[in-house]
Amino acid sequence: MEKIILFAPLIGAILCGFGWRVLGEKAAMWTTTALVFLSCLFSWVVFLGFDGEMRQVDIFRWIESGSMVADWAIRVDRLTAIMLIVVTTVSAFVHLYSFGYMDHDENWREGESYKPRFFAYLSFFTFTMLALVTADNIVQLFFGWEGVGVASYLLIGFYYRKPSANAAAIKAFIVNRVGDFGFLLGIFALFFLVDSVRFDDIFAAAPVIGETDLTFLNGTWNAANVVGVLLFIGAMGKSAQLFLHTWLPDAMEGPTPVSALIHAATMVTAGVFLICRMSPVMEFAPDAKTMIVVVGTATAVFAATVGLVQNDIKRVIAYSTCSQLGYMFVAAGVGVYSAAMFHLLTHAFFKALLFLGAGSVIHAMHHEQDMRNYGGLKDRIPYTFYAMLIGTLAITGVGIPLTHIGFAGFLSKDAIIESAWGSGATWSFWALVGAAAMTSFYSWRLMFLTFWGKPRGDKHAHEHAHESPKTMLIPLGVLSVGAVLAGMVWFGNFFGDHDQVNRFYGIPVHAAAEAGHGAAEGHGAEAGAGYPLPGEGAIYMAPDNHVMDDAHHAPVWVKVAPFMAMLIGLGTAYLFYITTPDLPGRTARAFRPVYLFLLNKWYFDELFDAIFVNPAKNIGRALWKGGDGGVIDGAVNGVSMGIVPFFTRVAGRLQSGYLYHYAFVMVIGIALLITWMMLTGGAE
Repeated sequence: MEKIILFAPLIGAILCGFGWRVLGEKAAMWTTTALVFLSCLFSWVVFLGFDGEMRQVDIFRWIESGSMVADWAIRVDRLTAIMLIVVTTVSAFVHLYSFGYMDHDENWREGESYKPRFFAYLSFFTFTMLALVTADNIVQLFFGWEGVGVASYLLIGFYYRKPSANAAAIKAFIVNRVGDFGFLLGIFALFFLVDSVRFDDIFAAAPVIGETDLTFLNGTWNAANVVGVLLFIGAMGKSAQLFLHTWLPDAMEGPTPVSALIHAATMVTAGVFLICRMSPVMEFAPDAKTMIVVVGTATAVFAATVGLVQNDIKRVIAYSTCSQLGYMFVAAGVGVYSAAMFHLLTHAFFKALLFLGAGSVIHAMHHEQDMRNYGGLKDRIPYTFYAMLIGTLAITGVGIPLTHIGFAGFLSKDAIIESAWGSGATWSFWALVGAAAMTSFYSWRLMFLTFWGKPRGDKHAHEHAHESPKTMLIPLGVLSVGAVLAGMVWFGNFFGDHDQVNRFYGIPVHAAAEAGHGAAEGHGAEAGAGYPLPGEGAIYMAPDNHVMDDAHHAPVWVKVAPFMAMLIGLGTAYLFYITTPDLPGRTARAFRPVYLFLLNKWYFDELFDAIFVNPAKNIGRALWKGGDGGVIDGAVNGVSMGIVPFFTRVAGRLQSGYLYHYAFVMVIGIALLITWMMLTGGAE
């Protein structure tokens, strides 16, 4: 079953990409979609039927070089099972949604067969993501990691005739390579320390790594901290954390189904998955975890501030993704990995719902994406409206305070905020509460500008706005169910009491308690001695971790703070865009420098252009014109245009065709030969 889950999308990609002329365009697309749905079905079987016992499904020996042995194997544990349902569920419904969205795409000429290629790319992306999350060793994980990068490059730049799409694809590829360099160094360091790339070997050696020092960058550093920081740098690139985030908003140049697939459940969550997968090592790297909390918090706040003023509907949701990923990293940084995975799961449902809902709006408005040209669409596209309303209620955190009743984001986001407070990082707690208020504001701003008020912009587009076809509405309905129920159904398993969480992840309660006691006592390497290896459980939960206990016993005001922040954001958005529609313009004019600062995304792109991009272009231009053109081509051209023509002319004159010329040359040659022999003594 696990092999079918992994390889069914790859088979679909091959059949659709190379065999669509034989199968037919529609048949190839349905074949690909059916195989992804099959993978999705089996993924849910694995998730719901997981019995707590980690198992490995061997496929073949992949790499064997000296002491490095890497088998291609599927690791099945709770962490894998969670990612399987996230990836395949979103991907399956994105495939179905794409039938309606990509039909009669205006970016292609009449008669062009772009659909099979698009579906093949989607399925290939799904396969590489599944290869990443099912990896049994870190090299196999890196293979899927890079495969996702290649597939995202193809999908973001799918409209290859648009210069902006090509630039966005290249930008995503290059920025991710920066992070991947750190990831590679982390892999090298782990192999150097453990002499193995298998997860079980690495996890077993985690206490030793925590007591080892490495000489790195002319200094001596704790090996676990070095590895943790390097792995997090890789995660920063893939999950668009601050400083390596600039590719994510530009990725909106791809078709909207691509945006949903990349931003909701797959590529951008790979970094969170990596940190959670490597949690046994991260638990011995306190400095690296502190860095994760700082960067995650900064990202959550930064992206939320930028989302306040964006006008492109897809870019608002993209910055929302960036911000929510910051929340997940904060949870991982404070050691509550289950809360990070909980938000990853719920986020997949409501973020995919929001992106696909935005695609339905764009489809109805004839590919207009500026929210300032929307308005009054609530009655025109009611199904899309209710779907996006559910997604907005989920992401903003609507629920009943002090209960476990609410939309998906209400429970998972609050779990992270409470964990930040429980960790003692009160600065992070308040920053995340502030980000929650901004999330509520820009989310409701999107809804009010799109669905309420009077129609704005193109009158013809409004008059002909229509609901999307069923292939686009069915995914919205299914994802809406997940956005409503996912938090309430799995809250206890992800953020309940320790025994419940341990059982869900397959960690023996008694062994976990012993290990947690050791960790709480600060025994260093000995703290992990009694802890079951992740072969017995799925994820290092630190079950006696005081953070989760303190989060559960947080004061009422801590638990209510995110809900109050949501109300503040909602009320402010209502004031700005419903009660006093001219207030946003007046506010922007009154605080123009701040407005422009946020509108231009803190000028990160301009800053990076000045520091990195333009100097690199100047160096390249100098090497091109001065080195290649001036020196290399100059030397070659000098030989080809000076010396060679001279001897060619001389040789041409010698070949005159007259016999007496040849006789004269022979006489001169004999005279020179005799002279040379006389002078060198050759005549003796």
